[in-house]
Amino acid sequence: MKRRERQIGRRELRPAQPARPATVTIQHQPRAFTLIELLVVIGVIALLMAILLPCLQRARRQAKAMVCQAHLKQWAHILAMYTSENEGYFPYGPSVAAVWLFRGPMPLEEGDSTIRPFTQPVSTDGIRCCPMAVREPVDTGSTTIGLGCGPKGEFCEVAWAQATKPSEVWKTIRPAPSFVASYGFNTWLLENTNILPIGIFHARRELPRATNVFSVRGRSGVPVLLDCMEPDMIVDNGDCPPDEEGVMSRHDQRKNVASFCLNRHDGYVNGLFLDWSVRKVGLKELWTLKWHKDFNTAGGWTKAGGVRPEDWPQWMRRFKDY
Repeated sequence: MKRRERQIGRRELRPAQPARPATVTIQHQPRAFTLIELLVVIGVIALLMAILLPCLQRARRQAKAMVCQAHLKQWAHILAMYTSENEGYFPYGPSVAAVWLFRGPMPLEEGDSTIRPFTQPVSTDGIRCCPMAVREPVDTGSTTIGLGCGPKGEFCEVAWAQATKPSEVWKTIRPAPSFVASYGFNTWLLENTNILPIGIFHARRELPRATNVFSVRGRSGVPVLLDCMEPDMIVDNGDCPPDEEGVMSRHDQRKNVASFCLNRHDGYVNGLFLDWSVRKVGLKELWTLKWHKDFNTAGGWTKAGGVRPEDWPQWMRRFKDY
């Protein structure tokens, strides 16, 4: 009993516990952005976009330039096979041969059997255009070339619409079917090297031949295929830079280089050379390439020839000098 009494006494001696208040649950309403906070967030996003967009655009252009070079590397394989199977010769026929090389194994129309020596059996679908050139030409005008350039001098004719802007492709009109492309050949490689001068005319041998790649020296400096506004073009000593990008006067043959002088890759074009290498070519570097055996690579539009930065047209002055 005594133990129990002691336990009861202890309980009585304990201080009384205060009563706990009833729990009240308070629900907080979600706090919205103020106008100033919203403007700050928008400003930060706009700043980040302003910083990132030029980088993304530059990366996109670089990716397209790499795709363009990949196309030219495929052309290197095609042309290397063609010349190796034809004793080292390119097909003869300025413009005509270029169009038919771009054409590839497209179906031939009836009566086109004389063109077969110009064709090559590898499909060119998907590698005719630089990714930076996607628009078809707006101008309805066209150029027609007709030459006696088959194995026995047969008459062949092609027609195309020239690009008028660097972002445009050139488009074939004849022969059908039509196609578009944005590269162009160095015409000198498709010229006849077996021409006998007779007065002011020229007589061609029975079997005209173009350039033999095995006989050319310094092939790494000889351009074959570059970004261009036409199927091919002749560049010669005395050619001047265009006053406007890609604009060439048909009455001024000294500006034929304008077809290649295109700012498609941030001051460069992509080019395939006769050693079958592919690299970017500065716009001012075009005057230092070996377009033909007598071309002066230290002419008046090169640093070696004494050109000054202010001599170039305004749109070209910011590009690298050579």
